[in-house]
Amino acid sequence: MHLAVYPPLLLPALAGLSAGPLARRLEPRLATWLLTVAGLVLALAGTVALGLLALAGLVRLPMFSGLDGYSPEVLAREDPAAWPAAAAGAVLLVLAASATLRFAVRRARALWSAALDAACLPGRDAVVVTEDRRADAYTVPGLPGRIVISHGMLDALDPVGQDIILAHEKAHLDHHHYAFVAFAQMSAAANPFLRPLAAAVAFSVERWADEDAARGTGDRRAVAETVARAAVATKRTSAGRLPDTALGALGRHPAPGAVPRRVAALLQPAPRSPVHLLLIAGLLVAMSTVCALDASHDLHELLELADVR
Repeated sequence: MHLAVYPPLLLPALAGLSAGPLARRLEPRLATWLLTVAGLVLALAGTVALGLLALAGLVRLPMFSGLDGYSPEVLAREDPAAWPAAAAGAVLLVLAASATLRFAVRRARALWSAALDAACLPGRDAVVVTEDRRADAYTVPGLPGRIVISHGMLDALDPVGQDIILAHEKAHLDHHHYAFVAFAQMSAAANPFLRPLAAAVAFSVERWADEDAARGTGDRRAVAETVARAAVATKRTSAGRLPDTALGALGRHPAPGAVPRRVAALLQPAPRSPVHLLLIAGLLVAMSTVCALDASHDLHELLELADVR
């Protein structure tokens, strides 16, 4: 193995730094898909790179190389991966695998709980209005998913605003936005460098729902005003915490400035995606994939060279 094994470990940091600007400048639907897929590819490539480092160290141990018919001397001479790098790769691989497994188990339980909660909500309609005086609106995934909106939120908005908030939540439900957020968070669990990317996906799904509501109403300013009013009402009434898998008009844990950025975007013309940003993002993902494949090929050639059977 050569230096190709290391870029997949470093590129996620660059992706994390660029995810926020991409989420703000690209068309939200495209940004969500691009960032989610990029996160999964980068997390997988990084995990493969860690596995290759760990395997390169493992096969150099006499107890393993001898059993498989490989020459420890050839492995030690031809493989430039130092023992510290191989040991660090093994440790990080275990940590990444355990963190990903824990997240997957927690998310599966949360989705099952959400499906049960959605089924137990009163009525058969997709929209459920609660008597809660706190301003809140969110979508619960399930079979089928449900939109929950409180009387407090309805009272805080005029009829146009009520239609907009329902259109926003319907976009979350129809486009399965919870799945994009879950996959991005799983990528971040595997590689902490991707946590900013997961936050960017959480922002871009809200922008996606905003743009859907704007297209449905034909009035971007009205959607911007509704987002702002909903934020004020939610803060004033101290709305309760959303369920683990729910998505709301203001997000689960909105980052500082997220709502003002959404309002500002809605007050501008509908966004377009600059071609150069798409090319840069695609190049980043392609580089990580190619490097991981190249490192795998190098390891395969190394094992063939050391095979004394």
